[in-house]
Amino acid sequence: MHPHPSSRLLLNTLAMELWPARLLRARSNRDARVLSRATQVLRRKRDGAYLAAVLPEGVIGLMPRWQREAGIDDALDLIDASTSHATHAATPDLPLSQVEARLEALGLDADDYAARTGLELVAEPAWLAFAGVDRYRRPLWLESNTARAWHALHAAAAREGVALDAVSGYRSHDYQLGIFDRKRARGLSLDAILAVNAAPGYSEHHAGSALDISAPGEPSAEESFESTAAFEWLTRHAADHGFTMSYPRDNPHGIVYEPWHWRYRSAAD
Repeated sequence: MHPHPSSRLLLNTLAMELWPARLLRARSNRDARVLSRATQVLRRKRDGAYLAAVLPEGVIGLMPRWQREAGIDDALDLIDASTSHATHAATPDLPLSQVEARLEALGLDADDYAARTGLELVAEPAWLAFAGVDRYRRPLWLESNTARAWHALHAAAAREGVALDAVSGYRSHDYQLGIFDRKRARGLSLDAILAVNAAPGYSEHHAGSALDISAPGEPSAEESFESTAAFEWLTRHAADHGFTMSYPRDNPHGIVYEPWHWRYRSAAD
């Protein structure tokens, strides 16, 4: 029996995600009992909290007052919606209506930031495909065409004895904002963070079409990656699979050189 398509999809709303339960780790004994029988779990984006689980007998709350969460109706609609067609249909994008508020939380003006960096707003897809796990054994979510291209790229490198590690794929706007919050809490200035991370709403990771790539034994997201056989192989073969490096040296966006960051573009783009 083939698994239902939803068991390999992350379904998305502005505030929440609907995850396949089998891909989540229980955070308490109670969660473990519920997740062992659940098919899907509603997860709050801004902090990753598990709100409710979908069981054969219905939806079971995992947090007090979960039904009062902002955006819960949109998330519950995902449970009722059929997803069997999703892998054969164009993926719609979520609205960009909350991006400006996230930038304001950082003290950034959207128009000024876009003009200064030349970066474009990037919407989140309404669903993403499971593309395996990253080097940290976390589920790797990508836009479906990107997932197929990544598997082909990874396999082609392996055939030539080159190992590629996925470090990071899809990131929500909320997750990107969390990166800024954590770095500022460590004392980094906003300008220092913006040299390494695009502002929430402007990262290519939001679309699920970008991957951070490394090699076994190599630290993540370090310029030293350019000295590896994996990087040398990517510079010769990545374009054959639709991938290009987004931030070379002296790029016009004010982002540091990132030899690890590669974006997929289909031939139709």
